[in-house]
Amino acid sequence: MGKIIAFILLNLCMVCQSAGQENDEEIPRSMNEGTLLGFGTSNIKDTYLSPFNYNGWGARILNERMKTISAGKGRYSRQQIINVDITSTRNPAENVNDFGTFIDYSLSYHYRIPFGSSIKLLAGLSTHLMGGFIYNTRNGNNPLSAKVDIDLGISMIILYGLKVKDHPLTLRYQTELPFGGLFFSPPYGISYYEMFNEGNTSDVIAFNSFHNKFAVKNYLTVDIPIRHFTLRLGYLNSLYYSETNDINTHMISHSFMIGWVKEFIVLGGKRSNNKSRVNSSYY
Repeated sequence: MGKIIAFILLNLCMVCQSAGQENDEEIPRSMNEGTLLGFGTSNIKDTYLSPFNYNGWGARILNERMKTISAGKGRYSRQQIINVDITSTRNPAENVNDFGTFIDYSLSYHYRIPFGSSIKLLAGLSTHLMGGFIYNTRNGNNPLSAKVDIDLGISMIILYGLKVKDHPLTLRYQTELPFGGLFFSPPYGISYYEMFNEGNTSDVIAFNSFHNKFAVKNYLTVDIPIRHFTLRLGYLNSLYYSETNDINTHMISHSFMIGWVKEFIVLGGKRSNNKSRVNSSYY
């Protein structure tokens, strides 16, 4: 386990070091920032709390920032996504609720491959952090199941620019797939009181990969310029499955997103709306 933790920390340090090497000597670069609200359906099952599927609704707010960096003469970009997800679900008998709150943070570095003037492929690695909980209104001794994950994964984006009746649109498909990391998963039957008050923390941290966890996000958006601002419409599908310590968990959500986008240039820590000096990090 020590070697696994060291491997994860080493990769995180390498990512942070790359981010820290950006300084004021970078060439002028653009940043694309979008803030979206989402609403849709949610399906949750956590056998630590209940053997049943719980269905209901989910709401989220998502902030995304993408900018070019100096490495590779502007062929690399950095993307950060912060996502807050709130869910409310009910069991099949509709007499018990599960409430969930989750916070996700993703940091990705992509290599940009243009295909002609309208298509861009971005591919690279990502680091993903997730924390949150599911609360069951019926359970007395163990009403809560905490979720904490840290992953390394692959990330891919396809951008496609087109015009519809002389109106420019930008389509985006993005997927993120973690391939290894660590997550918090207490053994079935061990209460949080035993873990944190009696020190029974054996096997509560597990290594995860495809043998015990599968998680993927699919993100579709379209950017529509409207006068002095850009509207972003989207669909976000999140799938999360895990099986460890005799506990099965799945969290599935479908969200329809709407928000706005800002595109600006970062010069010495300041922002400028003059986009003529550099290529866009997104469009």
